Amino acid sequence: MTESTFTFRVDDSLKAEFSQAAKAKDRTGAQLLRDYMREFVRQQQEAEAHEAWFRREVQAGLDEANADKVVSAEEVEAEAAAWRVEIQRKLNGSAS
Repeated sequence: MTESTFTFRVDDSLKAEFSQAAKAKDRTGAQLLRDYMREFVRQQQEAEAHEAWFRREVQAGLDEANADKVVSAEEVEAEAAAWRVEIQRKLNGSAS
């Protein structure tokens, strides 16, 4: 892995407070900044992966709807009603 220097400007008081806080954690400011950078990159990659997955799922749903592969509201309600009856039966059975 090759390394490069990352230089940026920061308020003197913030730099001093950050260095002091890093030292209290037995870390250098550079170590913490590298950790923060890695974490930020990881979060962005996860967000991008989730966004891609979400878009694929939405497109799959749209494709199914466009192909008339849908479940009617009546079918969903009938299945939910049967599920509620079954759950209620189990709850009544366990209360005895």
